[in-house]
Amino acid sequence: MNNGIGGSTATKELGKLTNMVSDIVPISSEEYQQRINKAQQIMQQNNIAATYINAGTNLYYFTGTRWYASERMVGAIIPAQGDIVYIAPHFEISTLEQFMVIKGAVSSWHEHISPYQTFAESLAAMNILAGNIAIDESTAFFIANGINKAAPQFNLIDAKVVTAGCRMCKTAAEIALLQRAKNMTLEVHKAAAKILHEGITTKEVEAFINEAHKRVGATAGSYFCIVLFGEDSAYPHGVATPKSLDLNDVVLIDTGCQLEGYNSDITRTYVYGSASPRQTQVWNNEKEAQRLAFEAAQLGQPCASADKAARDYLATVGFGPDYNIPGLPHRTGHGIGLDIHEWPYLVLNDQTPLAVGMCFSNEPMICIPGEFGIRHEDHFYITESGPKWFTEPAHSIDDPFGYNV
Repeated sequence: MNNGIGGSTATKELGKLTNMVSDIVPISSEEYQQRINKAQQIMQQNNIAATYINAGTNLYYFTGTRWYASERMVGAIIPAQGDIVYIAPHFEISTLEQFMVIKGAVSSWHEHISPYQTFAESLAAMNILAGNIAIDESTAFFIANGINKAAPQFNLIDAKVVTAGCRMCKTAAEIALLQRAKNMTLEVHKAAAKILHEGITTKEVEAFINEAHKRVGATAGSYFCIVLFGEDSAYPHGVATPKSLDLNDVVLIDTGCQLEGYNSDITRTYVYGSASPRQTQVWNNEKEAQRLAFEAAQLGQPCASADKAARDYLATVGFGPDYNIPGLPHRTGHGIGLDIHEWPYLVLNDQTPLAVGMCFSNEPMICIPGEFGIRHEDHFYITESGPKWFTEPAHSIDDPFGYNV
């Protein structure tokens, strides 16, 4: 086969891949501090006395501290004015300090003491005795409930205005990391297409993609991987028992990796063998829906405009309408950054105005149960002059990677 689909081996293609991250520049401590400063500005504008940031993505975003959420409360308090204070079990202090990029005092608690009481005492030490306390929306209920019971004098509110308010618009440093992660995954896609052969299993392809991501510099391999053949491709997130590859099957591969915590997430769909007129028609319909969503995503327009453009077009060519299948059963796209799905979203009810630095997937998938599905997924970001692709969309069903352009 030609056009980069089939004809090679896993060993040969892995041998061609090289490390793509040797010149990567991590987020600086100065940028982390700028994020905290921006959060404090938002808090002052919204009458928020302090924000609790729980272990996980938000803690990493604001402080550079990598720590994963568990049954023990670990996080940071960002006051509307002043320095941040971490909160953690006493026995973890020395470890936590090793992970801090933004240094700060740690309010600690021993195992038999309530961390929620410690939290309230920490606020009191900052002279915060009442008012609105924003809680990171990813915080487990048991933590928010514990705080509410231990400190009823505070009014707990959703921290989305702070977290999303800071994270939705990416800086140049963040966009550079996102760009490289996507470049890496696109190279992995190209390599994966070349190893296909009749009878190959989805597990074999997934294993190859994981190793390929490592070869290009993603030390943890694939962050996720979906491989679907034939009729299975009609199900956006896969099936319980995936089939092996047959000649003339649609191939749908959706995968990504992380670089300094920033995500790639790219889908390529093509045919192993010869594409039928039906497969070609739907593939082209999907490409047009993706193009129209991209063109609708103009600075200042609501996020919903991109979803509407794709969905309206698909209805004119016999899909849908709305979320009905055959057609597009889910939103057109999602924000992406440190979380693979984050605000805002390209969906009909998201009226957030598109702003410089927002980053999105663009994937108005066409699902045809009993036949196949086609998903083109590329990402773009908003600039002063409009949307700009991170990765260019697939070229054609017969030459998806544009080798013969």
